[in-house]
Amino acid sequence: MDARVPEDLAVVVDAGGAVLVWSAGARQLLGYEATEVVGRPARSLLAGRLPPSARRHLAAGHRWSTEVALRHHNGDRVVVRLQGTPLTAGADRPLWLVTGAARTTVSGRVEAGAAALWDLTLAQLPMPVAIYDRDARLVTANEVMTRVMGLPVAEMRGLTLWEIEPRPPFDEYDRLQREVLRTGRTVFHEQHGQAPGETREHAWSMFFSPLKDETGAVQGLSAVVFDTTEQYWARRHLAVLNDASLRIGSTLDVVRTADELAEVAVGQFADYVTVDLLESVVLGDEPEPLPPGRSLTVRRTAQRSVLPGCPESAAAPGDPVHYPADTPPMWALTGGRATRNSPGAPGMREWIAASQARADAVARHMIHSVLMVPLRARGVTLGLVHFVRHRTPESFTEDDQRLAEEIVARAAVSVDNARRYTRERRTALALQRSLLPGPPPGLAATEVAYRYLPTGSGADVGGDWFDVIPLSGARVALVVGDVVGNGVGASATMGRLRTAVRTLADVDLAPDELLTQLDDLVIRLDPEETPVFPGRPETALGGTAGAPTGADGVGPGEAGAVLGEVGATCLYAVYDPVSRRCTMARAGHPPPALVTPDGQVRFLDLPAGPPLGLGGLPFESVEMALPEGSLLALYTDGLVATADHDIEVGLNLLRGALGGPALPLEDMCDQVLRAVLTDRPADDIVLLLARTSALDPAKVRTWQLPQHPAAVAGARKMAGEQLEAWGLTDTAFATELIVSELVTNAVRYGESPIALRLIRDASLICEVSDGSSTAPHLRRARVYDEGGRGLLLVAQLSERWGSRQTPTGKTIWAEQSLPASL
Repeated sequence: MDARVPEDLAVVVDAGGAVLVWSAGARQLLGYEATEVVGRPARSLLAGRLPPSARRHLAAGHRWSTEVALRHHNGDRVVVRLQGTPLTAGADRPLWLVTGAARTTVSGRVEAGAAALWDLTLAQLPMPVAIYDRDARLVTANEVMTRVMGLPVAEMRGLTLWEIEPRPPFDEYDRLQREVLRTGRTVFHEQHGQAPGETREHAWSMFFSPLKDETGAVQGLSAVVFDTTEQYWARRHLAVLNDASLRIGSTLDVVRTADELAEVAVGQFADYVTVDLLESVVLGDEPEPLPPGRSLTVRRTAQRSVLPGCPESAAAPGDPVHYPADTPPMWALTGGRATRNSPGAPGMREWIAASQARADAVARHMIHSVLMVPLRARGVTLGLVHFVRHRTPESFTEDDQRLAEEIVARAAVSVDNARRYTRERRTALALQRSLLPGPPPGLAATEVAYRYLPTGSGADVGGDWFDVIPLSGARVALVVGDVVGNGVGASATMGRLRTAVRTLADVDLAPDELLTQLDDLVIRLDPEETPVFPGRPETALGGTAGAPTGADGVGPGEAGAVLGEVGATCLYAVYDPVSRRCTMARAGHPPPALVTPDGQVRFLDLPAGPPLGLGGLPFESVEMALPEGSLLALYTDGLVATADHDIEVGLNLLRGALGGPALPLEDMCDQVLRAVLTDRPADDIVLLLARTSALDPAKVRTWQLPQHPAAVAGARKMAGEQLEAWGLTDTAFATELIVSELVTNAVRYGESPIALRLIRDASLICEVSDGSSTAPHLRRARVYDEGGRGLLLVAQLSERWGSRQTPTGKTIWAEQSLPASL
């Protein structure tokens, strides 16, 4: 701040720079008692370096007069105009008397007349004016010019600008003056910098004009200087606002947005900026109201400084920062208004002293002005921004405050948008992860590993999903799907489809029948919307059944076709380890890759099928035998179709990654992702790898039975003997009852051929097949009913039971847990 110099200000400084005399006026100006100052170095009272002219005159032992920035006892910065006069002390190095600078007055009698009035006008003009002769040497200057230059006219008269101030940019000024004297034309020049006799930078507009006699000959020149600092800062403020609108909010990331705010402000109009956000905002939650009179802990989210490493900081990014009650930060937060503060202001001293690190930073870096602006958007307080000055001499002004408020207001909307996005994305991701399966189950049929990668931070979580479903008869179902859209809606739709697939899988539908049922479900999810296929709009329907396919079985346009707002793709495969046969069907999904035991890789030529949600178009299943140890790779299109390459390139990369040496499946997943992905994915990615195995023939026993009541006893006897051979005599009683009931039902109500199969896997499986497609029904028999208790008895004796349709009829099965000792 600028202060008025007391008339009785007088300080004596010895040749070594120590204070010898401290007057009452000095105590009034800076607040120090004489006992606190006398004997201390005078430079400890400075809040900045002396202007160049004062330093040069001090070194030469000449009188000086200039602006000086001093530090008040309370920490404030005080700018005053002082004069230093050397005092003879019997040595080469004099003492110095420092007083308030006396104003220059026009001496002599004021005469009434045009010449005298002209002299008065020239001397008292409010802008700096100087006159130079034909050799560009100073003739005279008014009081304002002497104050700007920091020298009296007597010491400058007869010297060129370069001789008066031998440093840039005065060499440029001297060159411009000589150009005016040579050409006789006025020159305009703009400069931003610190004048020799000033403590702060100004923007100057200079006019160097020739002075001509009546013949037109140039006899000298005049220099008139206008202080355009206000206009300069107005332009700078507009530039800062434009920069802020372009750079803040480039991402939907809370921390990055806060850092962009700090980055824009530092160097533009602040020397150090911190952004402290409420904990709930950083996490993406809804911030709670801030009741007055309570302390608050915020999170230091971003900070920037003109000094490398932010040495002014009392907390690192990510650290908690405590705002005690009844302190300036809490006043700004709860009041919702920006505040300008100096270190000596009420409340600031206590706030600074509450942290030793903060107090040390204020003293070490001479922080003299702090602007606190609450970060508010849509009526909600999100945090607080500190703008600090220590290198910039001027304190924050009202214009600076308005600029800071506008920048923070723009940034607050971006921060709130990022917070809302963070909350929705976290919710969608949590929902999606909760709907995805956990660790792969231990299966005799296959070894499974998977990777799920949500999309990058630039987009919402998508609807990619997968599942591994144990089926009856030691079989396993592998499912991969992709729901169109992003966010919570896509995750919820994905959860509904995954649940539907599990339900339909329990019914043991064939893959093509399951996709047909799933297609109907997608249509019913939103009958008002037109179905869509997620991906790129290359064709109307993608690769449908019967469409021509490429060398790898990939139909043209299977990367996607947009048809509306609701839809999904799906690939469903069922593997039987007893027969080593796999049945697959797909609905607009990329084809699976098969790696045979000899390392050959090919993409299976499956009928593409339409995306789910179109309705009315058929799906086709393909059944094939897989050699033991084959590897199936199921994936979503986010893996092979990225921003860096199209689907054909992605498929080739996938083929190369799968074709290497056989690795454990977990390592194989990592190898595939490293080879195919070059950057963070722009879409969700699912990769599901399954290595097939064959069930030991010794663990499977099958008998063909005649359709005759006598077959029941024979089936019971053969089952008991097989259990004894397997060492499962403890389960013989329950198994024989199950066999008896299931074979009886097949003989009474079924058709030939009838077969009994026992499978020893992770559980004991009993299956009875017949040629009838009529499904059994569990019912409760009344007291006097002669039948109706068979399936109820089976359900009570087994862990689970069910039936499935086969090409020749149906199979009823029941599973029992094996004894713990096995």
